[in-house]
Amino acid sequence: MRIGELARLADVTTRTLRHYDELGLLTGRRDANGYRAYDDTDLRTIREIRMLVGLGFALEDTRPFVECLRAGHERAASCPDSLAVLRRRIAEVDDSVDRLHEVRGELTRQLGEASRARCEFSGVEP
Repeated sequence: MRIGELARLADVTTRTLRHYDELGLLTGRRDANGYRAYDDTDLRTIREIRMLVGLGFALEDTRPFVECLRAGHERAASCPDSLAVLRRRIAEVDDSVDRLHEVRGELTRQLGEASRARCEFSGVEP
């Protein structure tokens, strides 16, 4: 299939596909006429990349998953490098969740202090 059809099926722009190609994430072959040619494997690769990006992965972090698919594995996350990236992302998410809990606690503390100060000023019970 040509790039336009692949873009339509993957619900991305042709510019996105060319960008993936420039990064080496997508390896379109050239037909005799010079057009890029893609197949269902490329479509699956793009869907994997889009899913991972949707989970907050940087494009470069999708590379081990793409390489795992290219190596013929059924699951992009089944290779050691993919698993390492997943573990790292989980640790990053855990750190973010911890930080968000800290921020929430501080915001709650400030809200409580502000409410008490406002009520003291106005003479109204909190």
